[in-house]
Amino acid sequence: MSVEKVNLAEKFSLFGEHWSPKIVGELNGQHVKLVKLFGPFVWHHHDEEDELFLVVRGRFRMEYRDREEWIEAGEFVVVPRGVEHRPVAEEEAHVMLFEPASTVNTGSAGGGMTQETLDRV
Repeated sequence: MSVEKVNLAEKFSLFGEHWSPKIVGELNGQHVKLVKLFGPFVWHHHDEEDELFLVVRGRFRMEYRDREEWIEAGEFVVVPRGVEHRPVAEEEAHVMLFEPASTVNTGSAGGGMTQETLDRV
């Protein structure tokens, strides 16, 4: 087993597409993912998984059915399982996700934005 550091700027430079999470690490059944956000995502929830969104660069708005909240660079939010949410980025944002390996990006919604198989970078 090797131990290697991860340079986030380098990893983000390896892909350009939005809403397509990339795996950059694993720990205790969790995936560490990087994703570039731009525009609105789909409304969804996850029945079994909590999600952590950590903003590395830029900012985005997390919308909930009863409110919304801006998440800025250097901040994170944990969305508990079962909570319907929709991330929206008015400008490109670079985000790190921590979530169980079983988590599908569109959760309950499915559809065209679903990423069934994730690339590693």
